Amino acid sequence: MSSNHAAAPYYFVPGPSKWPMLAGLSLLVTMIGASAWVNDAAWGPYVNYVGLAGIIAVLYFWFGDAIGESEKGLYSERIDHAYRWSMSWFIFSEVMFFGAFFGALFYARSISMPWLGDLDHKLIWPDFAPHWGGTGPAGTVQEFTTMTPFWIPTINTGLLLLSGVTLTISHHALRAGHRAMTALFLFATIVLGAVFMGFQVYEYIHAYSALNLKLTSGIYGATFYMLTGFHGFHVTMGAIMLSVILYRVLKGHFTPEHHFGFEGAAWYWHFVDVVWLGLYVVVYWL
Repeated sequence: MSSNHAAAPYYFVPGPSKWPMLAGLSLLVTMIGASAWVNDAAWGPYVNYVGLAGIIAVLYFWFGDAIGESEKGLYSERIDHAYRWSMSWFIFSEVMFFGAFFGALFYARSISMPWLGDLDHKLIWPDFAPHWGGTGPAGTVQEFTTMTPFWIPTINTGLLLLSGVTLTISHHALRAGHRAMTALFLFATIVLGAVFMGFQVYEYIHAYSALNLKLTSGIYGATFYMLTGFHGFHVTMGAIMLSVILYRVLKGHFTPEHHFGFEGAAWYWHFVDVVWLGLYVVVYWL
């Protein structure tokens, strides 16, 4: 946000918009295609792709309208506060999202495992061993090797921590009015995020081929891929957000006083960093 608050209206109310309706329609098409795809319908993937393309197009034009309104000076300080609260609640919803997966991991490892391994349940699965990982009762899960923190997860932790530092430096540079430094360190943050994702792709390939760790590898495989996979998706979305912000920085959209677009993306990126620290500890170390 780079608009002049003093010149903006008391509270900007946008006119009627077609984007909410088109977003809902695109989501409907996407889910119809996905449902058909998982049920082996030949047309499912194509409909799914059409829906996804529609969602991307709607987001592009919808966010473009919001940026245009900001650049025209239509956003007052009240709109700035509204955006801040909206982003705060969005991040809170993401906290709850990951909290559900962390809770499932805790329940499976700390409650279900000991409970299924006690004396009473030996009558059901005599060969079951209450330890994290393994082959499962009576060989129901193919043998696999659990993940360790060395070395890719540890390297990725360093990359994300460093990206938080570069992003903070970029923010301070923006507040000081140094656009070139802002862009340089913001670009470095995006590169670090891309390298992180490259390492995670390599880790997945190694886990699947060398360790035989799959989504079907019991509760361990399911929770590992769900937690790290959703986090990787959030890193990708964060990198896209920062790329848009970098483009806006180069276009001169932000000022040292008004730049919530930058701050909102930075909040999201720091949140992703914190989630990874939790994943690094509970998934790779415990």
